[in-house]
Amino acid sequence: MISILMIILSSPLLILAAIAIRLDSKGPIFYSQERVGQYGKPFKVWKFRSMITDAEANGPQWADKNDSRITKVGAFLRKSRIDEIPQFLCVLAGDMSIVGPRPEREFFIEKLKKEVPLYGRRLLMKPGITGWAQVRHHYDTSIEDVKQKIMYDLYYFENMSLGLDIQIMLRTVWVVFTGSGAH
Repeated sequence: MISILMIILSSPLLILAAIAIRLDSKGPIFYSQERVGQYGKPFKVWKFRSMITDAEANGPQWADKNDSRITKVGAFLRKSRIDEIPQFLCVLAGDMSIVGPRPEREFFIEKLKKEVPLYGRRLLMKPGITGWAQVRHHYDTSIEDVKQKIMYDLYYFENMSLGLDIQIMLRTVWVVFTGSGAH
């Protein structure tokens, strides 16, 4: 119900974002990418495109704070988290939850399982649009960021509750409206 409501209420914003992306750079408005969900099940995640087309022509990589691949409109979409709104379609499809750890790509999961103890426990949870790690830490730009976020994800895993989910959603609204915690 929340996903349907979010899509309906944000539709004027979604239209404006689509127009801005189209005017700012060549390429598609939406970006899809295969991610790994609960129990290792692959699925397509949908976002507004915030980078240039073929941003990963040289292979998968994390975006950094001043990444030259991010478009002007994309920087705003990321900071405001508007680029994440299409993921409510993934919630409707049952691949994601509103709250949970961020879904990751297989390439990075295999690497992180070797470097970060307990990383695989994240796959026991349905991935989410927002989560404890997202409201407590910034975007991943290094393995150290991932290690910190894993600690937040494991805290969430051990303390999952409706109360914590509501707290995370309220903090997400705060992050969106203030830009705090966002790159």
